Amino acid sequence: MARFPTNPLTRMNVMQQIILLFIVMVSPILLLQWYGSSKAEQILKNHVTNAYAELNKQNIALLNRDIDTVAKITTTIIQNPLTQQLIPSDKDTVFERVQEYAKLDKLIAGYSIAVNGGEAVYYSLYVYDPRNYYSFAPKLPMTQTGVYFFQDRDKPAWFDEAVAKKGEGYMKLIRTNVGFSAQTTLAYIRAVSNISDYGVIGVLVAAKMDKKIQESLQSVSLPDGQIYFTDSANRVLAATASGAIGSALRLPPEAAALMAGKDGMINLITPAFIYVINDNRLLRQKLVYKIPVDSLLQQQNELKRVIQLISVVYVLFGIIVMLYFWQSLMNPLTRLAHFVRGFEPGRRVPETPGKGRKDEVGQLISSLYDMARRLNVLIHYKYQSEIKEKEAQLQLLYQQINPHLLYNTLESIYWKSSLEGNSESAEMIKELSKLMKISLSRGRELIALAEETEHARAYVSLQTMRYEYGFAVVWRVPEELHDNLIPKITLQPLIENAIIHGVRRMGEDGEIRIAARLADGESVEIRVEDNGYKKVDFDALHRLLNEEKGDPSIGYGIRNLHQRIRLHFGPRYGIRYEKREEGGTAAIILLPRTVREPRQEG
Repeated sequence: MARFPTNPLTRMNVMQQIILLFIVMVSPILLLQWYGSSKAEQILKNHVTNAYAELNKQNIALLNRDIDTVAKITTTIIQNPLTQQLIPSDKDTVFERVQEYAKLDKLIAGYSIAVNGGEAVYYSLYVYDPRNYYSFAPKLPMTQTGVYFFQDRDKPAWFDEAVAKKGEGYMKLIRTNVGFSAQTTLAYIRAVSNISDYGVIGVLVAAKMDKKIQESLQSVSLPDGQIYFTDSANRVLAATASGAIGSALRLPPEAAALMAGKDGMINLITPAFIYVINDNRLLRQKLVYKIPVDSLLQQQNELKRVIQLISVVYVLFGIIVMLYFWQSLMNPLTRLAHFVRGFEPGRRVPETPGKGRKDEVGQLISSLYDMARRLNVLIHYKYQSEIKEKEAQLQLLYQQINPHLLYNTLESIYWKSSLEGNSESAEMIKELSKLMKISLSRGRELIALAEETEHARAYVSLQTMRYEYGFAVVWRVPEELHDNLIPKITLQPLIENAIIHGVRRMGEDGEIRIAARLADGESVEIRVEDNGYKKVDFDALHRLLNEEKGDPSIGYGIRNLHQRIRLHFGPRYGIRYEKREEGGTAAIILLPRTVREPRQEG
């Protein structure tokens, strides 16, 4: 006959079932609201990211156009005859040098004028003049544009780098003097070569590129976002944020792991920001949009708050309805459950509450109270029957053979065997007699540790004589602990396990140690150790000793012993197993420091 599966709801009380029902009703709405909000956020983020990616491409095109314009102007200045003729030499008179300098300075100043009210790029030409032919010209930049001659001690730090690039233009953050103040600026730097002999005339610098690029960046409107123009090492060359030039832009670690597409775009969405990165590896430049997610989702968050408010109102309404039904239906059932849990057979049953109810709850309460009264009658009858049954068992015990007769008989056989010369048999009978004597213990369950040790020694002696074992047994029980109480027949099962599972087949290499010590002022620890080589499953032993249902395949001997100790002394005490550092197994018994009070004569 097929069995229907157990309904898991029956393992819960009614209150838990109602709460579960309420959660089941409310959860879909909350999950739907959460899923819809998160999905809408993701879709919005993706759309915005794609839109800003297109805007980033247009923005980088404008920046490249500005940079190309500057590059073309530098080419024009370099190819101008005035620039090509400016070569320090002693062939020219001072007057001719002054004229050349003035004309070229005026030419460069003409290219440094802003167009259409925008930011201006200032051009300066730095010429290496080791013999100081142009001593009349300024050595340090006093204005933002002009021609400057320098010697070795005044050589700019970037001059040799520009010469090494052999006319290739590049952008770099440099420190330049305007008047008596030093400024950091983004410059387009390009070496000026002599067309006739391919020598180097100087280096042409287009300063204030950061202002020009920043002007182009500010034409893009980001909601509370920032735009950064950096080099390949993420050093900021220009930005819409003030004070960022020259600092390192910190991008999320995962941005470095993403591969740019064919167009050089990298899109990254983090919980706090959206990053749109145009990585131009050829020019070793990046244009980075950093947009706060909160500013994008501001309107959506307002809609989300409205939906959350509706959800909260719905949940509160559901709670009110649940409390109403709980008050009218579940309170009587809860009181009934308390009565059933607290009911003790034999106690007087109070008057049945809620007699006026005609519904199923009233019928259930009335039936249970009547059932409790009938149960009290049955318990009283069973109690009388058990008393009579115990009296009959006592009478039967009195009629059984006194086990002391067996002990006395063994003593007689021992003496007779000794007189007849059977010394080995007599010793075995003597040890067995000790086992019987201590096992009886005049009906006592707790005996002194000295008696228990004597019982265990007799067991070991019988085992060695019976099977001719070769292992050694070491006893280390101090005399001050001989009077400590211990449940009888405690050591023998542990020694038996040490023999069977430890040293039985080890011959003279086997060793069993029984040691006792005062662990602290209130506890006594007894260790039964062996040096056996077999692998022991200590986890299984722990489960056997401590779980409610042990594994029958391991055995119940030590489990029963563990429970006997706990029944006598409490849950703090008992048996545990652990692995010895030098190999083998240690069974550890923890007992309280207790001594039997002497009987008073009288």
